[in-house]
Order: sequence, then structure tokens, then C-alpha cells
Amino acid sequence: MRQVTMTKLQALREVLAPWTFPNSNSAASLSAYFHQFTMKMKALGTSALIPVTVLSSAAPPGFPASGNGLWYNTPAEFWSKTYLPVGNGYLAAMTPGGMGVETTQLNIESLWSGGPFQDPTYNGGNMEPSGASAAHLAMESIRASIFANATGETDNVEALTTAPGAYGSYVGAGYLISSINVSGPVTNFARWLDLDEGVARSTWTQSNETFVRETFCSHPSEACIHHIITSSNATLPNIAYAWALLDSGLPTPNITCFDSSTLQIRGFAGEPGMAYEILGQVHSTHGTVSCAPLNTSNATISVTGATETWISWVGGTEYSMDAGNAENKFSFKGFDPHAALTSLLSSAPSSSYNDILATHAADINNTLYGQFSLSLGQTPQLDLPTDQIRAAYQVDVGNPYLEWVTFNLGRYMLASSARGTLPANLQGKWAKDVNSPWGADYHSNINIQMNYWSAEMSNLNVAGSLFDYIEKTWAPRGAMTAQVLYNISRGWVTHDEVNIFGHTGMKGGAGGGNTAQWADYPESSVWMMLHVWDRFDYSNDVDWWRVQGWPLLKSVGSFHLDKLIPDEHFKDGTLVVAPCNSPEQVPITLACAHAQQLIWQLFNAVEKGFNASGDTDTAFLEEIQTKRAQMDKGVRIGWWGQLQEWKVDLDSPTDTHRHLSHLIGLYPGYAISSYNVPLQGGLIVNGTNVTYTKEEVMNAATTSLIHRGNGTGPDADAGWEKAWRAACWAQLGNASEFYHELTYTIFEDFGPNLFSLYDPGDADPIFQIDANLGFPGAVLNSLLQAPDVPSFDVPLKITLLPALPENWSSGHLNGARTRGGIVVDLEWNEGQPTTVTLTVDTNPISSSRAVEVVYAGKTVGSFTTSPNSSTTIQHF
Repeated sequence: MRQVTMTKLQALREVLAPWTFPNSNSAASLSAYFHQFTMKMKALGTSALIPVTVLSSAAPPGFPASGNGLWYNTPAEFWSKTYLPVGNGYLAAMTPGGMGVETTQLNIESLWSGGPFQDPTYNGGNMEPSGASAAHLAMESIRASIFANATGETDNVEALTTAPGAYGSYVGAGYLISSINVSGPVTNFARWLDLDEGVARSTWTQSNETFVRETFCSHPSEACIHHIITSSNATLPNIAYAWALLDSGLPTPNITCFDSSTLQIRGFAGEPGMAYEILGQVHSTHGTVSCAPLNTSNATISVTGATETWISWVGGTEYSMDAGNAENKFSFKGFDPHAALTSLLSSAPSSSYNDILATHAADINNTLYGQFSLSLGQTPQLDLPTDQIRAAYQVDVGNPYLEWVTFNLGRYMLASSARGTLPANLQGKWAKDVNSPWGADYHSNINIQMNYWSAEMSNLNVAGSLFDYIEKTWAPRGAMTAQVLYNISRGWVTHDEVNIFGHTGMKGGAGGGNTAQWADYPESSVWMMLHVWDRFDYSNDVDWWRVQGWPLLKSVGSFHLDKLIPDEHFKDGTLVVAPCNSPEQVPITLACAHAQQLIWQLFNAVEKGFNASGDTDTAFLEEIQTKRAQMDKGVRIGWWGQLQEWKVDLDSPTDTHRHLSHLIGLYPGYAISSYNVPLQGGLIVNGTNVTYTKEEVMNAATTSLIHRGNGTGPDADAGWEKAWRAACWAQLGNASEFYHELTYTIFEDFGPNLFSLYDPGDADPIFQIDANLGFPGAVLNSLLQAPDVPSFDVPLKITLLPALPENWSSGHLNGARTRGGIVVDLEWNEGQPTTVTLTVDTNPISSSRAVEVVYAGKTVGSFTTSPNSSTTIQHF
């Protein structure tokens, strides 16, 4: 083994040298100890208490033999690059893998600044009703200027935007500090994240004893647990637990002893702000636990004589989605969290720690791997830590093992983020600051959508919180936005940036210049309705569809029926949107391809889902069918052979913008990939009737994708743009370009802990989760494709291994789902499928749906769906 000396750590050691664990457990001693500790940590940052020397070795004992995890032989330093995540949806934590001191950064899913808790007049970014007439006049003026302009553009829509107001931000919940009275040289250090069990662990040897820390967040118990033991079950040195703000920026909370073994932290996410509470209850085996107040606003828990100890912490806020409506004056204010938290602690299992861990591990295994598994033919690399494997990773060369781990990490992070009350946000549920980047909110022009790309297809049933969130925060305030801003009384609308308080207005800002690029996006709810439709198409959960899915779809469809207007610029008899921005792009114009494709797909979903909905409103269905036929379909080929981003041919062949908005119909949509000449063909171009073939449309999409570049355009450097490009190349069946872009995503934007980093060259870059969660979706799209179709009369085409890289020449994909309620088990070897079995659910969405199975451009099988039917193909 090789000893590594770290100069920075030596410097930190000198600074921290006076700091020692107290010999006494008296309140005075502990108060001085934690005051000194907190001051040091605030000065140095949370990575300070790490060893002077560490030893490298092979993967630690207990690391999964399959290699399904991440491991390191050095402690973490930077939160976004080296900490490791645990979560259960309700709570989350980031662990650095400390030794004598572990500083676990905590999160509560609904802990937000801003909103009505800060400003009682906050109204979701909507104009006041008194301003509605002026907004309607401004809208008409903007549309008139677009139609009259020779290039179909206008200069701004600032009259429609509002300042952010008390928009707020997702907020970190401070740090749990766990300290052991141990000193001396450290050897055999390792830390790892076990993706089989969803547990972060660290181990080291010090003072002739080997210590093990374990941290996880249990979904069954809605609690997070931090456990300490020695490998020999010896009596532990004295242990102390405390909580500190460090760098979170929250107002100072009140920290007291709730009882002899429980810390109580109560505070606010601002002044004023939302109330929150954390309860941390300490357990031990063969030990004494005591809580001591340090002063009038702080306390700590000490453990002596124990052979093992653990702290279970729960947290909550007074936020309630059920109070986000007019009946509750959009207060979003629920009950004080204390009673619910004490109930959680009192109902926690009274069994041993091992039983608690086993229940959690079984839940993780059942959620992630019980019905689904993937192999890319990887060989585990257990002789190198993950950061070294990542550092050696090269574009195009790739590494199937690292790609497999990255895939599994993405699904783990989605399950760890989404199984609470709120859906996964821009950082999942992990954020350390009081003002998180972009508020760690719900950006809805690619980011929140990408978060859920892999959910349905990989049999990960985690989208329930997403649909509840949309129903309870987007829809109520969005109905107000529809009326006040658009003069539309049916349905509701949202825009790009949305918080947990239903910020549905155009989030611009006084004096902020032209904000239309991100503010003018009323199609955000349309895109999300395709996720609603997919949930039904994959599951055929009719009960859910009738209660929640269909009402959401119908209300958004109703709004956009009224928003479509005749094209007075081209005067070709079509219905278009105006004004529109292709997300985060100029110009402000009409009939943006992105919007037209999305709305067309939405109207198709309405027709396909009508019969199952139980709705008798046939007039609504007929209106959908009529306006769908009249609308511009958003598919048009431009002067340099590109798929046009706007109806006016304004595309530049040198535009390498991060968004691929006009290719939404390629992936994840289907207006391009399932292009249907009878339904979409036939348009007027310069007074001439034109009908494109499917080949022409796909070639134009390819041209656009080529010219858009590799995802390192003029605006910084993010992984999500590369993950989207990889998925699109897979949709085009181009394995080499798919793999090039996929490997470039990891190489360019993924850190040592495989977190997706925005501007990864920064010393302490921003973590943004969308590429982590989009990565599995892109991988799956290279192995199995079944894009949606406009009508059940069109056969569903399932393509096997459409873009299989050479590096993944053997493997399997078992338990994958496709639309139509079909489960796919696929195996391949030497780059070709060897067997595939397609099993139809007991209650498929259609009991007579035609399905074609395709490989290498040829139909290798076909069947008609019927309940419980199974088709196996072994000849390709």
C-alpha cells in the first residue's frame, strides 16, 4: 500500500491542533468544545476535519462484489465534487466520509425560503386582476407586431412579465456533527456508496481499532440514520452528536434537549420564513446516552460505554401543498411539524439496528432491482477507487463499468429524490446553501422533464409526487395566470421557472432587460402532460387516469385550444402560437416548432385517452380533433436542409445553442421520430403545397443535430445538453455518435463522485442533477425504443438495440417497460440480440394494439396485444 501525504491537510492539521475532544461530558466542557469546533469549521469549510495521511488499497471489505457502487481512499473535500448522497424523498443528506468527526449535510424536501411565508402578498408571480385589461391589450399588441413584421418577430414581451418577488429558494438544513474521542495516525481509510443497499459507509483504523460509519435515509421509516461501530464490537470511545448551521445561512435556530436522548432543532427559513424542525434521537447498545444543554440555544448528546450507537433524525416543515389554493388563500401553510415528527420517532422500529438496516436495504433492492436489471457486459474494477477510474476515462474509448455504475447511480438518485411529497428538483433533494443555484427550483423547459426520462421505461414507479405537485401547485395558480395574462377562462398555464408555491406567471424582472428567452414559455405544462400520458400508456392504471391523469390533461388541453390563433403572418389557414420563444432562444416570433409539436402531441394524447377517462364531453373531443387538423404541425425544412426552429426560416447553421427544442419530436417526443405523412404532411411553403417524406424529415433533424454541436455552446458547460444529444443520436440509430456524446457527457461534466457539474472547471462547481437522471434515459434509448404514435391505429414499433456501442457487445436488459403495458426481457451477444421476450400486462391500455418488433431495420416479429400474452423471438 502507498502512503499519500497531502500538503493542504497538513496545513489544516496545524490550524486544528488546539482542538481536542473534552475529557468531561459536562455541559461546560461540551459547550466550549462545540463552540471551538463551529468557529473552526466556519473558517475552514466542512472538509477541514480530514486525516493528514491516508492509505490507498483495493475496494474495502463489504463493497459490492458486482462493483455496484462508488468507493474512495481519501475523504471528501468539495461538496459538489466528492460528497456522497443518501435520501428517501422526504429527507436527504450528503456525507464526506469523515473519521474522528463526520459533518453530514442535511436536507428537508420542503425547506424553502420565500413564498407567502416571507411575503403574505406573494401571488405566484401573477399580475393583479386590476392589471388584466392592460395585459390583454399588451398581448394583442405583441401579436399584431409579430404578424405585421416582415420576419415575424417582435423585440420584447416585458409588458407580460413580473418581477420574481418572494420567489425563494430550496435551502440546506445545516449539518449533523458526529464526533469520536479518538486520536493518532489513521490507516486503511476507505469510504463508499453501496448502490445495492443505498448506504454510505466509511471505515478506518486508528488507535488499534477499526471503525465503521454507516449513513442512509430509510423510506419505510421516513428517517435518516447514522451508525457507528467497531469491527470487533469493542466498546467505543466517547461519542458526541450536535447540529450546526456552518455555511447554510439560515437564521439561528433554537437547539434544545427534547428528552435525554433527543436533540430538537427549531428554526425558520428566513426572517420571516417557513418554520422547520429536526429531531435527532440517539440509540446505543450497552451504553449511556445523555443530552446536555450547552447554552440557552444549543445542546449536544453524548454517548459513553457503548459498543454501537446510532442517531435517527427526522425533519419537516409547516409547508402543505394542500393549502396551495384559493380556499386556503394560497398560504401553503399546514400544521406545525412537531407532532408528525414525534409520531415518526415513536413509531420507529424498536428492533435492532441490523433490522432497521435490513428493512431499508430490502426496500432499495425491491425499488431499484426487484423488477429491472441491466448489464452492459461490464467487468468490475475493484482495484481502483472511483475517482481514479473517472480520471482515466476518455471520450469514445469509454468504460462499460463506469457507464453501468453511472446508470445505476442515476436511478438511485431519482428514487432517493422522488419518493417523498415533492418531485426531484434541479438538485434532486441535495442542496447546501440558503440561495441555491437557480433556486434549485423546477425549471420546466427540459430539466424537470429530463429528471424522469428513465422512470417509466426502467420500471421505476416514482412519479406520483410529480403529478401531485402539478395538480396542487401548478393548476390552482395557473388558472389565475390563464385568466389574467391570456384572457382565457378554461384550464391553466405555467411558464419555465416554478417553485413549490406555484409561481406560474412569466418570471421576468424590472430592469432585467429582455427576459423572454426564459420567461415566455407557456408550453411547460404541455410537456409535463406528455409525462402524464406516458404514465397511463405504460401502466394502464385506469383508476389513476380518471381521478388525476385525465383531469390534468383535459385542463391543459382546454387552455391551449383557446390559445391557438389563426396565422395572420403567413395567412396559410393554420392555427399557431404567438408570441413564442424556442426555450431560451431568440427571436420572439410565431409558430415555434417546439410549441407546435408539443401541442399536436398533447391533442393526440387527449384523443387516445378519452375513452378510458369516462368523460362524456364529446364536444371537447371534437374541438380537439378539429383544431388539431387545423394547426401548424411544427415540422418544416429550411434553406440549409435543417429542421426549422421557427416557422420563419431564421435558423443559423452556426447556432450551437444548448437546447434542442425544435427536436423535441425526435426525442423524447415523437412528432419527428414517428412522423406520419397522412396526419402531418401537407403544408404551404411560399404559396406552394409541400409534403415531406419521413426520410426527408429525419434527414433534416440529423442536419440540425449536427450543426447544434456537442453541447459546449456559448452558455457555460452543462451535462444535460450532452445527455439530450446522446439520446437524440440514439433515436437516429447512430451508435458511434450516441456513444461519442454519452462518453463526452461523463468526460466533460461528471465529477469524481459522478455528480453532473455545471461549469466543471470551476474550483467548486455547481451540482445540477438533470444529467445524472437523464443519463439512464439516454442509455435506455440506445438499447430499446418504442416511441409514441399519434393514434392507436398506427402500429407500435419496438426497435431492439437501435444504437448499441461496440463496447457493450454483450449484455441484457430485463424488466424494461414500453408503452402499451409491455414488459421486455432482452439479451444480446457479440453485438446482436439472442433472445427477446415481450409480455403484455394483465390489463393493457389496448387489448388489440398492433406491435412490430424491429432489429437492424427489419421486422423480426409482430403481434397484437392481448392480456397476459407473451411473444419470444430468437431468430434475428
